[in-house]
Amino acid sequence: MFKPRDIIELIADNVKKTRNPFGVPNLLMNRWWKGLDLPAEGDVMLFTGLMYQSVPYIEMTTRHLERYEDSALEDYVRYGRYMPKFLVGLGLALLSSKEEKKKSADMLHSIAKVLAKSKVDFFYSPELDHYSGVLLYDLGDIDGFIRHASFVADTLREKGVKKLITVDPHTTYALKVLYPKHVGETFEVKTYFELINFRGENGTKQVTLHDPCMYGRYLEMSDVPTKVLANMGIECVAVRNSGKFTNCCGGPVESISPKLSKEILHRRAEELKSTGAPVVTMCPICMTHLKKGGVEVEDLSTLINRCA
Repeated sequence: MFKPRDIIELIADNVKKTRNPFGVPNLLMNRWWKGLDLPAEGDVMLFTGLMYQSVPYIEMTTRHLERYEDSALEDYVRYGRYMPKFLVGLGLALLSSKEEKKKSADMLHSIAKVLAKSKVDFFYSPELDHYSGVLLYDLGDIDGFIRHASFVADTLREKGVKKLITVDPHTTYALKVLYPKHVGETFEVKTYFELINFRGENGTKQVTLHDPCMYGRYLEMSDVPTKVLANMGIECVAVRNSGKFTNCCGGPVESISPKLSKEILHRRAEELKSTGAPVVTMCPICMTHLKKGGVEVEDLSTLINRCA
């Protein structure tokens, strides 16, 4: 296991200097919207929190962490914070998989499409779309989280943004629960799947829904995607632990200990595979991590877009 303090300080330094955990400039990380004719102004903003866009960088960094865990090079992680952020970020941006970047962009495209299909009036501004800072909170750097969250909240407030549509559980939890509590800023927050109001049908008749911890345990929203899928003619096959009692996929702990993360993943993967149905989830971290455990998994947005 890496020393938590070393990992926390590295991530906190990246967020402080570049506004995201990986040190990658937002102009390079957030390009999914290019080529789409999305309104740039309005009353309701689509806020991605850069979570889907982060998946290729999570994949790359965790591969390296897994290689160095419990090795003689483990202690050198601490020196990452002293490296020039521009060079590190540019290197990650250039070396990360183009295929994974495209997959992440395609899922965000699906979200935009199902919102349009539901006749939701929204706009998107990449200049206002920032990482929420939630990982700092998860790792115990409350002061760092508050500083970054204050920046994000101030940026939105200065532009008069009060209503947000979110796309992942971590950002949703941060904006709905943590921002009011720690920053004193309250936004009207809805997930994209709460706004879907059309019916559809495709060849998929049964799926198993993996509830991300934030949606299942803390926000208690598991019934919403279940109803959405029912409207698509898709039955959710029950898994042993779900809803408020869902099991973690292990993804969030990868930055501290890839080995421990794998142990948690194995338990959840076996539960999900036991249903015999394809797995659907609403979290880019869960989706990516479950695939490492051999789970056939698809993002909810992709499935719904196929039904549209």
